Formats: sequence, C-alpha cells, structure tokens
Amino acid sequence: MSYILGQLVTAIMQRVEIHKMHQRKNLILGFSIGGGIDQVPSQHPFSEDKTDKSIYGNGWDMTMVTHDQARKWLTKHSEEVVRLLVRQRLLQKALQQSMLS
Repeated sequence: MSYILGQLVTAIMQRVEIHKMHQRKNLILGFSIGGGIDQVPSQHPFSEDKTDKSIYGNGWDMTMVTHDQARKWLTKHSEEVVRLLVRQRLLQKALQQSMLS
C-alpha cells in the first residue's frame, strides 16, 4: 500500500493481548516476529503487503524500528504479557474493496 502525504488513511486496528508461554526458564511469544525498517519486504515472507502490522507494543511505537529492536522489545523476560495494537491487512483490504463496489 502506498501513501500520499496529506491523504486521509483509513485503517482497521485491533488490540491484541498475548500471554507469554513458559518454556523451561524462558518466556516465549509462540509466534515469529517478522519485518522491521531494516528488512527488504520482497525477501521476507512477513512483508507489510502480506500480513498484519504491529503499530504499538506495550506502549512502544513499533512503526519505525529495526527487526532486532522489535524482537528485543517483544521478548523482554520481565514482561509476561504483550499488548499490541495491530493494523489488520485482510480486513482493511476487504473494506476498501467493498467501498469501491
């Protein structure tokens, strides 16, 4: 999706709360983290064009972070719960297509 500066953008957002799982002495998310501003979308299966995008994670702005920064923030051992604000791509595409019909 491309954006034009000053253009109104509609996005479908959802709040998600994830309770980390205990695996031996570690807390794990139970899913893979993809993307980051340092990643080339065409070379990764989790590119912005294909999947949902985390906008905030536990209050941190995730829109302009590297893959490693996102991974470190989301896998902090001191936090058992991760709260995400997620832009939902599939619902957003469906809404846009229905508005064009």
